[in-house]
Amino acid sequence: LLDSITRLARAYNTIEPHSGRILSGGVDANALHKPKRFFGAARNIENGGSLTILATALIDTGSRMDEVIFEEFKGTGNMELHLDRLLADKRLYPAINIDKSGTRKEELLIPAEELERIWNLRRALSSTQVVEGMEMLVNKLKRTSSNAEFLKTVPGEKN
Repeated sequence: LLDSITRLARAYNTIEPHSGRILSGGVDANALHKPKRFFGAARNIENGGSLTILATALIDTGSRMDEVIFEEFKGTGNMELHLDRLLADKRLYPAINIDKSGTRKEELLIPAEELERIWNLRRALSSTQVVEGMEMLVNKLKRTSSNAEFLKTVPGEKN
């Protein structure tokens, strides 16, 4: 568990010898090398083992440096979970921005029929405001006893 990749990169930006190549936001190109190696360790296990790294990143802080660091790591993980301040402020949990969150290559993990329903659900939620969409989702989930039962309430390709 790494909280946060942003702070780790900032720390390396402070202590690493400067390369002379400064990215926007004041990030030295050398500063990102070791955090990227650490994060990449999940894919580089001897004899094909497995390592899961769960890392947080700071965004929307107003710092250009934080944005540059986030953009450098965005897309490198298998999954992104974006929390939403507006949902948390309204005490609507889970405070997850579903539009921005997701798993890469989910088609390899989820059966085709379920995946079609999940994509239909995502399309429906993306056309609503974040708060209304999450309220609708939470209310529907409360009326079902399992994920499978819930997904059956979402129209599939044949419905």
